[in-house]
Amino acid sequence: MTGIIIRALSGFYDVDCGGEVIRCRARGKFRYTKESPLVGDRVEITPTEPGTGRLDQILERINAFERPAVANMEQMVIIVSEAIPITDPFLIDRVAALAEMNHCEPIVVVNKCDLADGESLYDIYRKVGYRTIRTSALTGEGVQELKEALENKVSVLTGNSGVGKSSLLNAMDPTVQIPTGEVSEKLGRGRHTTRHVELFRLGGNAIIADTPGFSSFDTDTPELLDKETLATAFREFRPFLDDCRYVGCAHVKEKGCAVLKAKKSGVILKSRHDSYVRLYQAAKEYKAWENNKK
Repeated sequence: MTGIIIRALSGFYDVDCGGEVIRCRARGKFRYTKESPLVGDRVEITPTEPGTGRLDQILERINAFERPAVANMEQMVIIVSEAIPITDPFLIDRVAALAEMNHCEPIVVVNKCDLADGESLYDIYRKVGYRTIRTSALTGEGVQELKEALENKVSVLTGNSGVGKSSLLNAMDPTVQIPTGEVSEKLGRGRHTTRHVELFRLGGNAIIADTPGFSSFDTDTPELLDKETLATAFREFRPFLDDCRYVGCAHVKEKGCAVLKAKKSGVILKSRHDSYVRLYQAAKEYKAWENNKK
């Protein structure tokens, strides 16, 4: 039988096989091949007893992410906020770059617009060229537009803790009933209400992965980003990459750099270039550390 992993907990994998969910253990071979089944994986299983089975094989993936731990995602829906907790644009840019490098379309959703209009973040990412939606789980603003963006797609919702991922899922489909938590005024971040990655089916043939927030999201893993191809993950850089004076331009501070020229003219936003430089330097330092370790 074939199916899709909808939940992974303590070595067990819940596999949806066309409406029937079978709880599986992975075959021992995965320990030797060092393959880790992920939520979103299409898999082959063998039923053993009623409701249980054995996970035999992971079918070919279109992509895979370590954090959040998901596979075969078509869209990365990044939930952000200009209310408490305020989302750092660097986090958005880093996650969006990871999505771009894994052939996954980023969508930026500026939530809690009943508390703060989100105009600044909305303008940044709309200008970049990402589909950008303003929402409020409380008032319902933008909820229908978000539902339409998710139709007929496999999408992962991610964002820093407290921005309202679970509240938005509940607003789109009240039958989901995901627990929600309060945001700490003192700390400016939310409590984790999502402890693991899980797939949900919504109307419109949408499959959604809800994930733990950014405070459990390791933001210091530059090995996931290749400095040689990083610039291509910033889509507004792409029209200028072949126009630099020198081959191999890092687009950081080089003379004759077309990306820097575009930034100076305002075509590329300073915040986006700042994020690129930060990611590039981190990847460069990590590579140097790896080479020294050998």
